[in-house]
Amino acid sequence: MKYCRLLPISLSFCLALLVEHATASDQAPIWNPHTNRPLEKYDNPPAYIYRLDTSPRMISPQGAFVSYQVNVDAMGNNIVGDAANECSISVDPTDGNKMAIGWRQFNSVLSNFRQGGWGYTTDAGVHWTFPGVLEPGVFRSDPVTNSNETGTFFYLSLLGSLCENMYRSTNGGQSWTELQPDGDAGGGDKQWFTIDRTNGPGHGFQYQAWDVSTCSSSGSGQFSRSTDGGITWMTPIVIPNQAEFGTLDVDTNGNLFIGGEGNVNNVFYCIRSSNAQIGSQTPTFDQVTPVNMGGVLTGGTINPAGLDGQLFLAVDRSGTATNNNIYMLASVQPPGQTTTEVMFVRSTDGGLTFSAPLRVNDDANHQTKWHWFGTFSVAPNGRLDAVWYDTRNAANNRDSQLFYSYSTDAGVTWASNVAVSNAFDPSQGYPNQSKIGDYITIVSDATGGNVAYSATFNFNPNRGQQEEDVYYVRVFPGGQGPSPTPTPIVSPTPTPTASPTPTPTATATPTATSTPRPTPTPRSEPTPRPRPTPPPRS
Repeated sequence: MKYCRLLPISLSFCLALLVEHATASDQAPIWNPHTNRPLEKYDNPPAYIYRLDTSPRMISPQGAFVSYQVNVDAMGNNIVGDAANECSISVDPTDGNKMAIGWRQFNSVLSNFRQGGWGYTTDAGVHWTFPGVLEPGVFRSDPVTNSNETGTFFYLSLLGSLCENMYRSTNGGQSWTELQPDGDAGGGDKQWFTIDRTNGPGHGFQYQAWDVSTCSSSGSGQFSRSTDGGITWMTPIVIPNQAEFGTLDVDTNGNLFIGGEGNVNNVFYCIRSSNAQIGSQTPTFDQVTPVNMGGVLTGGTINPAGLDGQLFLAVDRSGTATNNNIYMLASVQPPGQTTTEVMFVRSTDGGLTFSAPLRVNDDANHQTKWHWFGTFSVAPNGRLDAVWYDTRNAANNRDSQLFYSYSTDAGVTWASNVAVSNAFDPSQGYPNQSKIGDYITIVSDATGGNVAYSATFNFNPNRGQQEEDVYYVRVFPGGQGPSPTPTPIVSPTPTPTASPTPTPTATATPTATSTPRPTPTPRSEPTPRPRPTPPPRS
């Protein structure tokens, strides 16, 4: 796609080339994200918006599950002509009705200039308010949100300089406070962060990691810590093996774990720091365990300019028999395969050893289908919830649906997969950038999971194609039908691999197609679903 950058050809022609590239999933090469790295940098100026058309917001039911559009205008309507993707959700653990989602907001598909968009809900995701962007007119990308145990939300946002800012909200995401001048939170591309919610010495500490494209241009500083709630950050230090494209979490003893894939060797790692919780000490990494995930991270085909997924690491803090289990899940390309699978591993000994990889997607012809953007979370009671995009039902092997599965036995078996969204074409509505982001997210509670994802259910008549928008859907066990029976996919065998080292709405049921869809038919508002308020987490 170099020609789209070098030759003075039309945008529509470039988009056509990109779509053609995206559909040739069997022939197109898959690039290595460590060597082919499209940076989140300013390259298009903001597009002038001549008009802002609207249409009814999308409510998209699929079986027992309902997706609600998040990026709506002040009247609760869809904004025609914009794009929104790469969404990260936070949930108030003291009141599950309150949630916030951050995303990359493109005011016009004519430009890939993006800003830090966000929306919030106070009725468990049925209605959303989109107040605007974090800093109008300022390029921002890679949104990552999180909540502490009292319901204070945080939003980590990447600038075009590859430096970052942390924002804080004390009112459920209705407004945000920038905690330092632009760029003074350090950082780098593909950053992620977590918060220590334990009662140990590191309580409230924030930890973040990013890839080798850094704010300082050093190419090595990949980890930092804040001991004052995200306001100031220590000088970055190097993560072993340059592990990147992963997430972080903290066990009940305050030990920090970082998951990632090595920048050079494409080996996954689980990396522990036992002393990051000691504010007077510079963090060191005292355990580095290579992990077999059954494949490698990829990009460049189903999501042409982006990742097919990243690595997610999460720790069980349920206080049950599975407490402090460490789990890792990713959409990876297995050896000899051109598509991706959702693979899962676990450690029951503090990250010293991990199980053999299990495949979570249960479709019969999985080797030829895409299972991408896999992500998961751990519920307070230890249940695991996983979601991903899946092309198993698509004749063109491109149209995707959000799929869901769960495990109640620490990932030994997984419930039958169920589609929780209608099909959508992820190659539609590109905002002059050929991807639908790099990830989606989920946060679980005692009875289900809260998912933020992007899809192309709305039709843009001005462009003759679907458009990218952000959606919320609640997933839960039982949506598969009566009494779903967990089915083991692979019998895991522990493999010691440790290497210690010192609003009015409308509804439509969209069908996957690249042709225009009819205007949604109005219906009455659904009644918000009350949910029990979960107890505060430790």
